[in-house]
Amino acid sequence: MPRDNRMSRMLHVLIHMDRHLKRVTSKEISKMLSTNPVVVRRMMAGLRDKGFVTSEKGHGGGWELTCGLDSITLLDVFQAIGKPPLFSMGPYADHPDCLVEQAVDARMEKTLGEAETLLMKRFKAITVEEIAKDFEQRYSKHQAQVSAEGVCSETKSSN
Repeated sequence: MPRDNRMSRMLHVLIHMDRHLKRVTSKEISKMLSTNPVVVRRMMAGLRDKGFVTSEKGHGGGWELTCGLDSITLLDVFQAIGKPPLFSMGPYADHPDCLVEQAVDARMEKTLGEAETLLMKRFKAITVEEIAKDFEQRYSKHQAQVSAEGVCSETKSSN
């Protein structure tokens, strides 16, 4: 079963919008995500409806953040994209006659419900800004690594 990657894609877009692209068109986002601009508009519409982004049509238009990433949680993004299913597991039949299957399904439903409750609690506690800061740390570390490798290779070639 294919994974629903809309949430990770929207988090990606929000961080780019905040850090690099103050205003961006659906076409530019679609290139970034290797998808169609119509798909982008559909995904961004939920964020617009929640008030996290705004859009302007026409020349010079595009999508723009309306608030800081510190005021957007993962739960907000999850809800804005339509609350996609979190788990691909589920009952074999909608109304099983077998008592064993009923017991299995009841326990699975209870357990998955508990897991979803915990996940939503975590989503509510994590802001998109926290992910953006993680990106910045990774970027700084990467830049330092590239610089160190460049210095080492220059030193080796001059010897």
